[in-house]
Amino acid sequence: TGRTVLINGAAPDEDTRFDLQGRLGAQLTQNMNFVLDMGVMDFLRTHALSREVADAEGAARRVFEAANELAGEPFQAHTQLTQLSGGQSRALMIADTALLSWSPVLLIDEIENAGVDKRKALNLLLASDKIIVMATHDPVLALAADRRLVFEQGAVVLARTPAEDVLLARLEDMERQWSCVREALRKGTDMSSWADC
Repeated sequence: TGRTVLINGAAPDEDTRFDLQGRLGAQLTQNMNFVLDMGVMDFLRTHALSREVADAEGAARRVFEAANELAGEPFQAHTQLTQLSGGQSRALMIADTALLSWSPVLLIDEIENAGVDKRKALNLLLASDKIIVMATHDPVLALAADRRLVFEQGAVVLARTPAEDVLLARLEDMERQWSCVREALRKGTDMSSWADC
């Protein structure tokens, strides 16, 4: 497209571009492939220590608890990283990015995948007081944003309108019903005459 990205009005040199320390942006992709053979809390504690967090144990515990809030299935502190399911891995990395990342800008690819509670994940990320840039195909997430970027033949920035607020409320209500039914099915509930949602 011929576009360029400037940082503070200037194109970054190669050293700045590829420096791993003090990066302005952190990226969370759809692929979560752990190769470390260590427990979840050991990993989180090590990460917190590498970030020189004052209370590394407390920070690791907060990330662990937040990840379990997001994951469809809970996991233990001693669970090996390589034994986590795709959803558990993604929940762990979302919580880690929100609570331990230095970067003020988070780039996230499709937070709605892998059985993660997307509403809780989004709330956690927004509470981190970072700029969140998310790619999504989910209409609820797209409408929940204050602004959306549409990339086709150039970039268009759209602000959410009052009519879209009404549509968002309807879609969120429908999604709550879907989630309720999904959870009941997961627990083995007989759905033949069930109308609790």
